[in-house]
Amino acid sequence: MTLHALLSALFFLQAPATVPVTKPAESQSLLDIILGSSTSGLIVIGILLILSIVAVYIIIERYLTLTRAGQVDHNFMNSIRASVESGNLQAAKALCQSVDAPMARMVEKGLDRIGKPLDDINKSIENVGNLELLKLEKNLSTLASISGIAPMIGLLGTVIGLIIAFQDMASADVIKPSTLSNGIYHALTATASGLLVSIIAMAGYNILVNNLDKVIFKMENTAVQFMDLLQEPSR
Repeated sequence: MTLHALLSALFFLQAPATVPVTKPAESQSLLDIILGSSTSGLIVIGILLILSIVAVYIIIERYLTLTRAGQVDHNFMNSIRASVESGNLQAAKALCQSVDAPMARMVEKGLDRIGKPLDDINKSIENVGNLELLKLEKNLSTLASISGIAPMIGLLGTVIGLIIAFQDMASADVIKPSTLSNGIYHALTATASGLLVSIIAMAGYNILVNNLDKVIFKMENTAVQFMDLLQEPSR
């Protein structure tokens, strides 16, 4: 054997075997996963999206409403007191009408009932207060319902995703991770979406209830001050 043939043989013996290069799987964005879901998955995500929009709208609208309802000038009752003590009830009513707040409407009703028994005046103020409270609580029950319903809808999507995963596994000749990925993506996306909507709704509900309690306290305090004002001349 010649030297050239010997070197050629050693080269082929020591040359490493060529390893096939596998192309890494492309990662998918959350939007791609959602759009690639089944029809039932898209329906579940669509429902959760609608609930999230409704929840955010209620939170913003009620927050602004409660903020406006609680913004009453600290000198409001002092001005009412001065007008009542001077006998100028029309000025006091005009002041109440110029203030867009539950407390002002309660005082205005009390001013309309001046001259009647104190119990009647107190009941009139309470009735107006109850009506104003119903207006302030508008859609809060809907927000609470969304916080409870959203995780259940997400759980429904999770179950549907698992059903899809098992169906794909049963119909596949060879079971690979990619076989179950569609159903599992579906399940986890629905779970995360339901929890996210619930967290937003629950946090917003607690904030609104806290603000509502502050407005209720101001309404009760205003009613007490007005009734004390009516009783001062008889003391």
